[in-house]
Amino acid sequence: MLNSQYTITKIKEIINANGAIVSENSISVLLTDSRRINNAAEALFFALSGRRNGHEFIAEAYAAGVRNFVVKHGPEIKMPGANFLIVDDVLTALQTLAAYHRSQFKLKVIGITGSNGKTIVKEWLYQLMAADHNIVRNPKSYNSQIGVPLSVWQISDKNELGIFEAGISTIGEMHRLEAIIKPEIGILTHIGSAHDEGFESRDQKIKEKLGLFKHCRLVIHNYDQLIDYQKSIKAECFTWSQKFKQADLYVFSEAVISRNFYLRAKYKGHEIECLVPFMDEASVENAITCWATMLAMGYSPVEADKRIERLAPVSMRLELKNGIHDCSIIDDSYNSDVQSLEIALNFLGQQNQHQKKTLILSDIFQSGLEEDVLYAQVANLISAKKIDKFVGVGGALFNHQENFDVPEKHFFHDTAALLKDLGKLNFRNEDILIKGSRSFEFERVSRALVQKGHETVLEINLNTLLNNLNFYKSKLKPGVKVMAMVKAFSYGSGTFEVANMLQYNKVDYLAVAYIDEGVTLRQTGITLPIVIMNPEVSAFDKLDEYKLEPVIYSFGLFDDFIKYAQSAGLVNYPVHLKIDTGMHRLGFEDFEIEALCDLLEENIYVQVKSIFSHLAASEAPKHDAFTLKQIAKFEKAYKQVEKALGYKLIKHLSNTSGITRWPAAQYDMVRLGIGLYGIDSAVPASENALQPIAGLKTSVSQVKKVPAGETIGYGRNGRLAKNGKIATIRIGYADGYLRAFGNGVGKMMIRGVRVPTVGNISMDMCMLDVSTVPDIREGDEVTVFNEELRIEELAAQIGTIPYEILTNVSQRVKRVYFYE
Repeated sequence: MLNSQYTITKIKEIINANGAIVSENSISVLLTDSRRINNAAEALFFALSGRRNGHEFIAEAYAAGVRNFVVKHGPEIKMPGANFLIVDDVLTALQTLAAYHRSQFKLKVIGITGSNGKTIVKEWLYQLMAADHNIVRNPKSYNSQIGVPLSVWQISDKNELGIFEAGISTIGEMHRLEAIIKPEIGILTHIGSAHDEGFESRDQKIKEKLGLFKHCRLVIHNYDQLIDYQKSIKAECFTWSQKFKQADLYVFSEAVISRNFYLRAKYKGHEIECLVPFMDEASVENAITCWATMLAMGYSPVEADKRIERLAPVSMRLELKNGIHDCSIIDDSYNSDVQSLEIALNFLGQQNQHQKKTLILSDIFQSGLEEDVLYAQVANLISAKKIDKFVGVGGALFNHQENFDVPEKHFFHDTAALLKDLGKLNFRNEDILIKGSRSFEFERVSRALVQKGHETVLEINLNTLLNNLNFYKSKLKPGVKVMAMVKAFSYGSGTFEVANMLQYNKVDYLAVAYIDEGVTLRQTGITLPIVIMNPEVSAFDKLDEYKLEPVIYSFGLFDDFIKYAQSAGLVNYPVHLKIDTGMHRLGFEDFEIEALCDLLEENIYVQVKSIFSHLAASEAPKHDAFTLKQIAKFEKAYKQVEKALGYKLIKHLSNTSGITRWPAAQYDMVRLGIGLYGIDSAVPASENALQPIAGLKTSVSQVKKVPAGETIGYGRNGRLAKNGKIATIRIGYADGYLRAFGNGVGKMMIRGVRVPTVGNISMDMCMLDVSTVPDIREGDEVTVFNEELRIEELAAQIGTIPYEILTNVSQRVKRVYFYE
């Protein structure tokens, strides 16, 4: 994050650090991740300790040019010219520096907290008030103990208003964020179940969140939510409600007009109105919160209504899609500022699908900087991120094109000019980031570059994948490695996109079923060790060519591989041994271990990297006695093999459920599979510890009125009991929605209403009984499964397991990847 400069000596004083200053430097950038280094000469790296110890990455940051560090202890090796500020707690030092920086400015600050809607309300308030104020805000959803200080660091003397959201996950966190944000006005959004697991009760969570408002003069909230907490708020309150007339803004009527919500309310004794351009319940509630905020801040009811009616959807997620001519498209076409540009460029840098990196960028508004300074800063950022091709759109970028030192660059006055010449830019085999301010309508550019395809889409949330990964990492003992299972197209979720995210977040191994899956990963830039669980003899040549590591599970396979190694001149080739301890699928059995040891003792052709087995029922308490027998067999086997080889092996036994249920069986590594994707029967869904990463959506092709008794679909199996409506939707068994879901077995969701299938499932479509869905129209979105209509529920409907539902989603279904 970029900001005005402090000297390293001043920062040492602010955070009360020890350590000698060997070189006086100016600091404008705060870093917490060695993979995301920008402007290294003016960067200060905070070696935070969390799931990974930031001190382990100091050398990496130093190699990238960083010379200023805040640490708990100095480095073990000499680093000439580097300043090390030594503190008791590195996170506290980061927060102290941000709090000091905040104290240097007199701008008005709004602080937002709640369970849901914080980011949407923040972004909508920015849309509503940007015409009146120069606003600084969190980039995307940077609202954590680390994200808030990085956000507040952005404040400059150009800003008149700050809007910062604060998220917490457990007790004792909010007082730290309040000290950094110091809001004058507080907003409480919807209180729901998010992060309930971090608190003893909902009451405890609400009281913790109210800590953000400790020094506020005004707090805006839903009257209904805080009826029992009025005494906890010392500030003046502006309340809204759809139930209680005593609220300052009493919303007494709502109606749907042309797919907008028309609201009527009582305010200061007068009836006022507001048209909300959204239909879903959450958006309406967030819009009412913004309505109340504008009125509380002195906007007239007429002006507030006029601006809210023009609210645009907020997409805080980067979307990764397949593009034309073998390109990958990162779509961030709805907002543009320097901070979110840096985040998006970091994500672009993570992609390894193509060597060529391209950025399409619009002019940036509301930066608080003079144009010359702003575009010099943008040009430096683009240069640091090694962009190969730059396309600038807008008058300001056109006028500052000399700032950009890029191998290939193009400039256009507006989006229309870019679209006219899009074909001439010859986009091929590139990773392309599209980043634009809303007024440039870059969604038109995205539509032109994204590969056209089936309207049925599997949406994969990479942040949720990372959260699930971190949940399991938090259960591991120190030093235990992670092998991530990405076989079967990552359980249907995609190949390189998921593997790339896992590689970036430093898992230790990837595992796939077959050699061709490993080849695909290598071809898309994956460099992690890749284990092939079931290698085919016919493709052994690909193992060496692509540096893939086979599992050896039988004497026949062992002999075949040794013969290949001899013919290919391979020595000490890495292999992994599988032991059958009771699964009875693949692996050497206990009576075969002695013979296996004899073969391995003098063998120069292979080097055993790991030995493992597979728990058959780690999730099931009723089979715990059997699991204990498997553990005992495994321990006996690996000790025999290690003794014969004379060196230690990586030992791994636990699968997803074993990680949480059998901590004593973690050994040196665990294999994480379906849990990455949010499914683990050993972790109750009620705990909210895991979330499904994928959501399958489609749309309505046609709506028909059907009389009672009329037959519907192939075989004439479908009927409505009374006159009603059916919707034909764009998904069938060729997409992976199995025929077993037909005739009312399966349920989908439209406009928040669960509706059953009618008749047989066809190859490319199926029908739903939508008689209970109000105002349904062609083109409406249909949810097949998501975090609410969970994949476990679908599996139960047809008597199968979640694995089958996920892996059945066909390759013709478009995958779109989201990253916040």
